[in-house]
Amino acid sequence: MNAKISNILRQGLLAAALALGAGVALAQTEAAKGPPAGFTAPDLPKPGDSNAERAKSQPGNNAPFWGSVRDSGDKPGITTMSGPEQGVLIQSFVKYPGSSFTTAGEAWRQVRNRWILPYGGALLVIVVVAIGLFYWRKGSMGGHGADTGRSVERFTPFERAAHWTNAIAFVALAVSGLVMAFGKFFMLPIIGSTLFGWLTYALKNLHNFAGPLFAVSLVVVLLTFIRDNMPRAGDITWLKRAGGMFGGQEVPSHRFNAGEKVLFWAGVFFFGLIVVGSGLFLDQLVPGMLYLRGDMQIAHMIHAVASLLMMTLFLGHIYMGTVGMEGAYKAMKTGYVDETWAKEHHELWYDDIKAGKIPAHRTAAAAATSDAPRAA
Repeated sequence: MNAKISNILRQGLLAAALALGAGVALAQTEAAKGPPAGFTAPDLPKPGDSNAERAKSQPGNNAPFWGSVRDSGDKPGITTMSGPEQGVLIQSFVKYPGSSFTTAGEAWRQVRNRWILPYGGALLVIVVVAIGLFYWRKGSMGGHGADTGRSVERFTPFERAAHWTNAIAFVALAVSGLVMAFGKFFMLPIIGSTLFGWLTYALKNLHNFAGPLFAVSLVVVLLTFIRDNMPRAGDITWLKRAGGMFGGQEVPSHRFNAGEKVLFWAGVFFFGLIVVGSGLFLDQLVPGMLYLRGDMQIAHMIHAVASLLMMTLFLGHIYMGTVGMEGAYKAMKTGYVDETWAKEHHELWYDDIKAGKIPAHRTAAAAATSDAPRAA
């Protein structure tokens, strides 16, 4: 029975092969006869043909069109898009640090997604965990002596206004920036795409409007506090001993200790000016610039890296200004501290006050000076 079935299958395959061969032979015979009467072959495409002309000579061949799109970074074409890059649909090839040699847009994406986001996010998490462990082991600093009831003015109303304006703008920028950068990883799966889209759109506009406020207030903060943040002889000793945070007694310091000075010069001055400069460029507020895509991509990478490092430094400042040091938040809230607090945390500053080099109440002293009668 099986032999009969095998014989039938072989005969069927042989018949199919013969039929296929006959069809091929017939097609070759027809082809040998040439085109039908009245047929005119289209002209071969020319290098300068437009897409419409090429569609007639080689219909369906879109390779030249997409080739010109791909090469628009080197040989700009013509589009209806406005702007200085109106003929460039795909940027030319570049290699940024951390990216492969590819188109500029793809290179920027690789740097952002492979380096800035994962390592920047990990750095923030590590710092937050380290601060939490430090607080768990050490608790708040200070509070070792009883208050005297005699107050010292640490910050004037103008200084506090400058600080709080800059701090509020910074928090708005930091929160909106973190949500736009990392929100899709921890918020999008929870609240869904619709709510997340509206939220990020609102935060993007908040970010753009808070940026100029932060820039102006940053300059005010720099000019207000630069005098007391100039390096002094005892700062090296303070840094070597980490301010005494791991010991039983703080290292004497002037109005601002070396740690606060490092934050001022590294966080506020250096990273602050980089963040402001790149942010204003991204907001297209710098006059006389073309704002090409490649320049915007580079500005974004600089802005993101500087912002993450700035936030890392400010996390320590926020910690010490709230729960990390007793009385620190009250100093910025009311402007005043007790003499015991001043002596414990800034002993050299307290000594200058007691010696009469610095007024204990600078606002009152300034008002008294301004109200004093002037000689005719």
